[in-house]
Amino acid sequence: MRNLARLLGFLVALAIPAVALADPVDTTKEAAKTGGKTAASGAKTGGRTAVQGVKTFGKSVGGFFKGGPSEAKSQWKAGAAQTKATAKQNGAATKQTARTGGAATKAAAKK
Repeated sequence: MRNLARLLGFLVALAIPAVALADPVDTTKEAAKTGGKTAASGAKTGGRTAVQGVKTFGKSVGGFFKGGPSEAKSQWKAGAAQTKATAKQNGAATKQTARTGGAATKAAAKK
């Protein structure tokens, strides 16, 4: 048990200088940039998806008055597919923003 405690203490002593090499200010700045860009991209995705959803609702209401419930349903399904595609496309862009920013933050931490 004592040997395990000594080994653990030795490993911690080795790890402290490695952690101290990274500049915390640069890492924090890079992480804040990444978070900001990702949040902005997520907000854009949400906004675009919401707009697409409102368009879907409007078209289905118009379809109801134009051709009845069956037309409204077909308009709704077409709009829902378009909304889903918009959400997936913009969600992928948000994910890519987060990943590239995460790599930059990791690189800043290794400096």
